[in-house]
Amino acid sequence: MDRFKEWKKPIIEEGKLTKWNWMVQGVKGLILGKKTDIGAFTYINSSYGVELADNVQIGSHCSIYSISTIDGKTGKVTIGENSCIGAHSVIMPGVTIGENCIVGALSFVNKSIPDNCLAFGTPCRVQWRTDNIKVNNEEYEYNKSIDRLCSKCNKYADVVIPNKIKLCSKCYRELEALK
Repeated sequence: MDRFKEWKKPIIEEGKLTKWNWMVQGVKGLILGKKTDIGAFTYINSSYGVELADNVQIGSHCSIYSISTIDGKTGKVTIGENSCIGAHSVIMPGVTIGENCIVGALSFVNKSIPDNCLAFGTPCRVQWRTDNIKVNNEEYEYNKSIDRLCSKCNKYADVVIPNKIKLCSKCYRELEALK
């Protein structure tokens, strides 16, 4: 059963609650994909751009900011196709959440999350990454646990430096260039 069979783009007015009790400021900066599901009492500030791809689910009481009045940061927020954001989560300016991600409830997302990840916490960190790969036209699931992700960019880490900090090759080269 497709619960969104009759899905229609909602009417969104500047600073007013929608029919489903969520609000947007900066409506002109919002790109809303098809079959999105936004929970009640969610606040979206899209003054600098917020893009919710198709089939995105946002839990209730979430806040998505493209501008922070506390530290002055601004930047477009992008949430990739088929991703879910748990209730009461906060997403800060400039963050990209990849496709097929799950962000756990009560998370504070201040850094981008790559595709196919489970992430949660305050601050939000990738806990598990799953990539589907194709071999001879057959799809297999490939899992990478958090202990193999780069501490800086969340890509697959192949270098471990003192203090057990894990980095991908690119981030390691950048660190070495600073010395």
